[in-house]
Amino acid sequence: MSIGIVFLAAFLALMIVIGVWGMKKTKTLGDFFLGGRTMGPWVSAVAYGTSYFSAVIFIGFAGTQGWQFGLNALWIALGNALIGAMAAWFILARRTRRMTQNLDTMTMPEFLQERYGAKHLKPVAASVIFFFLLPYSASVFKGLGHLFEAVFHIPYDLALLIMIAFTGVYLILGGYFAIAITDFIQGIIMFFGAIAMVSVLTGNGGGLFAMVSKVSENYSQHIPPAQQPSALTVISLVFMTSFGTWGLPQMTQKFYAIKNERVISKAALVTTVFALVIGFSAYLTGAFAHVFFDLNTVPKNETGGVFYDRIVPTLLTSHLPTLLLSLIMLLVLSASMSTLSSLVLVSSSSVAIDLYPSRIDARTGKDRSVAMMRFLSAIFVIISYLISRFQFSFIVTLMSLSWGAVSGSFAGPYIFGLYSKRVTKAAAYAGLLSGLGTEIILFFVLGSANSPLAASCAIVVPFIVIPIVSCFTKAPEQPLLNKAFENV
Repeated sequence: MSIGIVFLAAFLALMIVIGVWGMKKTKTLGDFFLGGRTMGPWVSAVAYGTSYFSAVIFIGFAGTQGWQFGLNALWIALGNALIGAMAAWFILARRTRRMTQNLDTMTMPEFLQERYGAKHLKPVAASVIFFFLLPYSASVFKGLGHLFEAVFHIPYDLALLIMIAFTGVYLILGGYFAIAITDFIQGIIMFFGAIAMVSVLTGNGGGLFAMVSKVSENYSQHIPPAQQPSALTVISLVFMTSFGTWGLPQMTQKFYAIKNERVISKAALVTTVFALVIGFSAYLTGAFAHVFFDLNTVPKNETGGVFYDRIVPTLLTSHLPTLLLSLIMLLVLSASMSTLSSLVLVSSSSVAIDLYPSRIDARTGKDRSVAMMRFLSAIFVIISYLISRFQFSFIVTLMSLSWGAVSGSFAGPYIFGLYSKRVTKAAAYAGLLSGLGTEIILFFVLGSANSPLAASCAIVVPFIVIPIVSCFTKAPEQPLLNKAFENV
C-alpha cells in the first residue's frame, strides 16, 4: 500500500495548503462561518453533497442496509437524491437566504430566536446542536478509523489521531472558505471514485445486470423472509435520511452562504446528480456483498453475528486493485473530512456565536468571535475523537440518535418559520421540545434496531404539535413578521 500512502500524504498536504490560503481570506466572523456569503453554484452544491455523505454511508449504512435490505436499499439512495438534495434546494434555499439576511442571522439558533422573537430559544437550540452533534461527528471518526485499519493495516487509534490532526488544522485555519474549497476537491474524488468502484465490482461479477440478478437470488437465501425488514422500516429509513436533512444545521448553513439566488437552480441540479451517483454507488456496493460473501464468509463479530461495519472494507480490500483501492480510500476520507468539518463548524458556532456572552473585548474593542470559533473547533474535534476512541456504540446507532434528535428539534420550527406567519413563539418552543423528547423516548423504548422509526416520528410530531399550539397561544407581533418576510 505504499502508493496509497503517497496519495494520502499528497491529499493531506493539499488540505493544509488550502487551510492556509483560507486563513488569509478569513477576517471576520461572517468570513469564518459563511465564507462571506460568496459561494457559487458548483462549490455550494458539492459542499452540500459532501456534507450529506460521509464514511457512515460507505461503511455503516452501505454494509448494514446493503446486507439487510438487499436491492431495497436503493430506495434510500433515490430518496436522498430527490428529497434530501433536489427538493431541499428548491423549497428551502431561496427563502432561507432571504430571511436570514432580513434577520441578520448566521446560525439555526439565531434564526429561530429572531424569527419568533424568543430570546431563550437560542440557548436551548444551541445546546441541542452542541450535545447531539457530538455522536454524529464521532460516528464519522469511527467509520474512517475502521477503513484505515482495514486498508493500511495501521492501528485504529493512530488512524483517529491522523484524522483529528489534519481535519482540525485546515478547519481551524480557514473556516468555511477552506471547507468549501476542500469539499469541492473532495467531491470530485468522491464522484469519480464511486463510479470506478462500482464499475470494477460489477466487472468482477459479470456485469451490472448479472450482479443485480445474483443479489436478488442470494438475498432470500442469506436473509430469510421472516428476518427481512418490513416496508415500514424501509420507508422510515428513507424518510429519516432524506427529509431529515431539512432540519440539520450543517446542511441548511449551505443555503445561508450562497452568493445569490441565481445559484440555486444550478446548485440543485449538481447536488442531485452528485447524490444519485454517491448514493447508488454506496448502496449497490453494500448489496453486492450478497454476491461476494455467503453466510460462512461474511465478516462476523465476537458473538458470531454479522459485523456490518466490516462488510464494505473487507469487500473492497479483497476485490479492488491496489491503485483503485487507494483512490477509494481517498473517497471515504474525503466524505468523512467534509462532513466532520461541517459538523465541527456548526457545533462550535453554537457556543461562539449563540452562547458566547460578549464578542467584543471591552478593553481593546476587538471582535473575539473568530478566535473563539477556532478554539472551540479544536475542542469539539478532540471531544469527538474521545467518543469514537472509546466506541460507545456502532456507527448507525450513533448517527440515528443524533440525526433524529437534531432534525426532530429543528425541522418543524425552521420550515414553519420560512412559510407560515401564524406560528407563535410558544409553538416554536413546543415544536423543538416535542421533537427532541419524542426521539429520546422512542429511541430507548423501541430499541436501536428501530432507530429510523424513532427518528421519523421525532421529525413528524412537531408538524402536528406546532399548528395545534399556535391556535391557542398569542399571535406573533406584526413588526417581527414584516421584518422576517420582507421580499420573501
